[in-house]
Amino acid sequence: MSQMSTGFSLFIVGWSILLVGLMGIGGYFMFRKFLKSMPKQDGKSDLDWQDYYIDHTRSLWTEEGLKLLDELVEPVPQLFRDVARRTIAGKIGQIALEEKATTITIDLIVKGYIIATPKRDHKWLIAHLKDKQIDYTRYEHYLNAEG
Repeated sequence: MSQMSTGFSLFIVGWSILLVGLMGIGGYFMFRKFLKSMPKQDGKSDLDWQDYYIDHTRSLWTEEGLKLLDELVEPVPQLFRDVARRTIAGKIGQIALEEKATTITIDLIVKGYIIATPKRDHKWLIAHLKDKQIDYTRYEHYLNAEG
């Protein structure tokens, strides 16, 4: 019988750890998606509501608003950009319907972005609004709100 070399054994152990780690990361994201697709008490899932808000506000979007939304999701890696765009657009649509808006304004886009994104992304938003010379002080209570 031949013995495996120490180097090959370490390679097999390392490869096994890498595969288990990658499967764990993939499973985590699949589980999050699964939870979002589970129906709530009203019979609709978070993804159903997101699609509802997007579909019912599609006609309210302007070219300028879509361009701003695309600029805001630009720092998101390409692989996740479409998901981030739909999530943020869904939150913006929800706010627009709640406020009975007739068009999606910059104000609604900024509010929706702040509410739909984690706090760490707000620095990018503030920097982008400064670059576009948009006063963000009226949104500070959204930026400072918890969760």
